[in-house]
Amino acid sequence: MSKIRALIVDDEPLARKGLAVRLKSFSQIEVVELCAGGQQAIDVCQTQDIDLVFLDIQMPGMNGFEVARSLSKSVKPLPAIVFVTAFDQYAVQAFEIHALDYILKPVDDNRLEKAVEKVQSYLKTQQDNIHKKKLASFVAGITGNNCEEILKKLATGDTLVNKKYPESLAVKEQGEIIRVAAASIQWVDAAGDYMCLHCSDGQTHILRKTMKELEQELDPALFVRVHRSAIVNTKQISKLVTQSSGEYLLVLENGQELKVSRSYRDKVKAALAS
Repeated sequence: MSKIRALIVDDEPLARKGLAVRLKSFSQIEVVELCAGGQQAIDVCQTQDIDLVFLDIQMPGMNGFEVARSLSKSVKPLPAIVFVTAFDQYAVQAFEIHALDYILKPVDDNRLEKAVEKVQSYLKTQQDNIHKKKLASFVAGITGNNCEEILKKLATGDTLVNKKYPESLAVKEQGEIIRVAAASIQWVDAAGDYMCLHCSDGQTHILRKTMKELEQELDPALFVRVHRSAIVNTKQISKLVTQSSGEYLLVLENGQELKVSRSYRDKVKAALAS
């Protein structure tokens, strides 16, 4: 088959050039252009025949998912898209993998070779409609799986399973079992082997679980661990305050103040930025 015409899209010059150098070892790949941003990539794809796009996710202005969504609507046939991204705290949302491929920075040579082989196989079959549907699902499909676990699975090509989180928790109170809506929980703190669920209606419910067990039941897209003994509903966060001591203090919409431990500080910042 003819050479695969490819774009590299990344806002970091060294990342663009580095990937271009690596791709020179693949005689079947012709790098047509290095794009510093999403709109440039879209323009090139709309005016030239592009078979493959290596697309960074975290970019200013228009991120990789937005670029992919735009391409799926405006370019036919849709180029094969391989997402390339760093393993960092901004990848707080976990996505079910339906893109053609997904590789992590720094790019491993063996992993890149597998991605190129997958692209070749795809281009031979030209399953454009199937690819579009999978891409749309990838962009839209937020799962509740642990981000680090997902990225590791993506890097090794393992299959992901979409994990569902319960909309309510069962709490035993005075001989009865009541349902507490997860979305109504403002924050949680630990009291020994018991968890205190502080809810938006002003009530506090006591649940016999460990913090680790409860954290696994709560949707990480909605809840974030801020301390060894505290979990917060991100929709209830009002602000993050830096104290003179260098410590961080989280203030909720109801005025509740919670200390943020250093080990969870980056996760809290990422939750606020998402």
